[in-house]
Amino acid sequence: MKTTLLTIACLFCISSSFSQGVTGSWKGELDIPGNKLPLIFKISPNGAELVTTMDSPMQGAKDMPTDNTSFVNNELTVDAKKFGISYKGKLENESIIGSFIQGGASIPLTLTRMKDGESVLKRPQTPKPPFDYGIEEVTFTNPADKNTLAGTLTTPANKKDFPVVVLISGSGQQNRDSEIFGHKSFWVIADDFAKKGIGVLRVDDRGTGGSNGISMNVTTKDFAGDTNAAVDFLAQKGYSKIGLVGHSEGGIIAPMVASQNPKIKFIVSMAGPGIPSDELLLLQANAIAIASGATEEELKSGEDSNKKIYSLIKTYNGSDLIGEIQKVFISELQKMPKEQQPEPSEIEKMALQEAKKITIPWYIYFLKINPDLYWSKLKIPVLALNGGKDLQVISKENLAGIKASLEKAKNSKFEIVEFPNLNHLFQEAKTGTVEEYAQIEQTIAPQVLDKMSSWILKN
Repeated sequence: MKTTLLTIACLFCISSSFSQGVTGSWKGELDIPGNKLPLIFKISPNGAELVTTMDSPMQGAKDMPTDNTSFVNNELTVDAKKFGISYKGKLENESIIGSFIQGGASIPLTLTRMKDGESVLKRPQTPKPPFDYGIEEVTFTNPADKNTLAGTLTTPANKKDFPVVVLISGSGQQNRDSEIFGHKSFWVIADDFAKKGIGVLRVDDRGTGGSNGISMNVTTKDFAGDTNAAVDFLAQKGYSKIGLVGHSEGGIIAPMVASQNPKIKFIVSMAGPGIPSDELLLLQANAIAIASGATEEELKSGEDSNKKIYSLIKTYNGSDLIGEIQKVFISELQKMPKEQQPEPSEIEKMALQEAKKITIPWYIYFLKINPDLYWSKLKIPVLALNGGKDLQVISKENLAGIKASLEKAKNSKFEIVEFPNLNHLFQEAKTGTVEEYAQIEQTIAPQVLDKMSSWILKN
């Protein structure tokens, strides 16, 4: 009996050591036609079993779950049935040599072990220690909603009197670095500003990192409340030269807050909306469709459909907005060429799914925003920036809208700047498409950093 128990115990030790040999993060690169796609497999123990999640950094996909992971006789097998994906490979020294299988296609994929903090994407502007400025981890509360917000305050070294800004992220839940495709633009800005004599408070959005308070009913107004709380937090710490730097949606939150909070002394808008949201979204959809090769007929059809939906959302006073939007989607799907239409049984289901997506409180609130209501009240210094290749917030119309509103306010302290070759993230770009964001190594063009910092120090 003792012998049997000893044998079982030894077998368990061998099994565990094999599993530990494969746990950790592994990187590889799929060689697909016209592109190389980095992948990361993160393998961790779960009792006597192994669990794997996958990242596809170029596609912005993180922690994708898999169904089964096994490691037997030095062979790793990972199945992700939901995505129709599997991987099989053999551990040899510090590499796993195998194949990535999807949709019947098998592509060679060798995985190598990653070091702590290593990234598979080249992001040369990401700050690296040592840091010659102050870094303080902070938390504070939004008194209106009682939610806790967590962030990082960076301050210039050996300087007592300096401006400090709150960074405000764009749509979607962003962490304090406003991280997307491995780009940590807010961290890059904070590092650059601190070295030049400007303090920065960057904060995790609600429901991200150390911040809580997210719900299905949260809107831009709630995020504006969080920004207002950040300003008051800085004021309580004794700062008086407080400004806002907002990107995209954050660029409309900035004037919303500044129009009501006199503690804010200046604003920098990075592709912040300057025209009514429905007009902005129509321009956005059109620009993206053109970049995707849409025909004139397709452009016209898409614009007509979007106008119907936006108008319905903005003016609807009934009790079944989802149902009314679903009807519009059904009508539009049925207008498609027969060969492109979904199965009749699927049309109603697809229309309902799309209707639910655009009737969440955030979308309805955002669609009704008229930026002129806020920009036209500002007399503080404003720097409004846009990229000429921005397909999400179209530069020409957008900057013209901000300019007209500030002139209405009789604001004599503003500057409008378009950077011709930059995209929505203010990267030097060729096309401006979202797909390009991950492919560009640059996180933010140095000329933008220099313009913002020099303007802030001057104003």
